[in-house]
Amino acid sequence: MNAEEVYRFLESERLGVLSTARPDGRPEAALMGFAATPELEIIFDTVKSSRKYPILKENPRVAWVIGCATEITVQYEGEAEELEDEELAKYKKIYFRKFTDGPARESWPGITYFVTRPKWVRYCDYSPAARRIEEQEF
Repeated sequence: MNAEEVYRFLESERLGVLSTARPDGRPEAALMGFAATPELEIIFDTVKSSRKYPILKENPRVAWVIGCATEITVQYEGEAEELEDEELAKYKKIYFRKFTDGPARESWPGITYFVTRPKWVRYCDYSPAARRIEEQEF
């Protein structure tokens, strides 16, 4: 799998579905804005009053599905970590490049930021000319 190709695809998308699971296995999914790094990390924000926040704190294992406007999609499993201090500053710069309205949301009560680091990624191109599925474990 070509990580650069996956990164370019992630950067071309603005929304993805983030799936979480409570420790008892009950699922939760949300459409989220996200940014990505060349290392295929996914950055997103949320508020502490959201349903997903306590789930992420209890069980950081997540799955993403990104892409539904074309025949290309990325399936992604990883672990989400709430950002703090220097890491927070580093990743907010990346996130704010994509979401220029991000700084305005910093005044929201309980706003916080996470980075998801990949454990498994599958890149699928179902277009007739390409028809390929590639995956990688990290």
